[in-house]
Amino acid sequence: MKIIFMGNPEFAIPTLSKLIDSRHEVVAVVSNCKKNIGRNNKKSFTPVGNYANEKKIPLITPNSLKSLDLRKKLLSFNPDIFVVVAYKILPPSLINLPKFGSLNLHASLLPKYRGAGPIQWALINGDKTTGVTIFQISSKVDTGQVLDKVGVKIEEEDNMFTLGMRLCTIGADLMHSVLNNLESGNLKRESQDVNNISFAPKITKEMLIIDWSLPAQRIHNWVRGLSPWPGMYTTFQGKKIILFKTKVIDGTANIGEVIIKENECFIGTGYKLLSILEIQKEGKKKMPIRNFLMGFSFPSGSIFGK
Repeated sequence: MKIIFMGNPEFAIPTLSKLIDSRHEVVAVVSNCKKNIGRNNKKSFTPVGNYANEKKIPLITPNSLKSLDLRKKLLSFNPDIFVVVAYKILPPSLINLPKFGSLNLHASLLPKYRGAGPIQWALINGDKTTGVTIFQISSKVDTGQVLDKVGVKIEEEDNMFTLGMRLCTIGADLMHSVLNNLESGNLKRESQDVNNISFAPKITKEMLIIDWSLPAQRIHNWVRGLSPWPGMYTTFQGKKIILFKTKVIDGTANIGEVIIKENECFIGTGYKLLSILEIQKEGKKKMPIRNFLMGFSFPSGSIFGK
């Protein structure tokens, strides 16, 4: 089949790579326009855009998905299907443009965690399992018929990045299988169970601030759900302290109180203590707590969040 692939972040690349190496033909890639990134504020394509250029696949970077010029451009490739992974919401004018419509890889077991942050919310909520779903895109976001899905165990050490990369690798294989079955006419379709819908809304800036009155396990889940980006943070002496890796241990202390024991750092929470394993002070590099404490120490009785 002739595929036009649509995606932006690194999460989408395993699927694109799998399809390029398959018997199917990726005739074009659609990704966001160049934008300024990094400390040098240099303009760059998205990871998917850079990958498409490396593979010498025609790259389309539209300013608007509703433009007639984009529609004409896409039609000129005579696509059989659009494959969408971590991209924008397609307007109705594009969804059914190809012969087989548009497919999406979603990082949850739909209808659970419809929305922008399924990986984050699975970790934040302390789930033990999650998965990936391939579904037929319809006009309402994440509501289309399920074509296949695979469950995945969430490991204790997982964060957003490790779980996300495992899901995208599994999802790449699943998308390839779905396309083969679609082409051969062996694909089964299933409507989503409306009685089991839940949502994974976009993470807002307000959600990144640590509430030390919560139980340590709850804070730990938030940290792993938002690590390595954007990172949960607290404040100390007017500076952000970003946490990337933590562990829950037994013990008690005042809410937000910092306890230093040799090369370890513990924080009092609403229930139990939170041990900090990886940390970053605003304007500095991320580092293990042991290294951090060699160059910076919190005075006795310090309180985070003040």
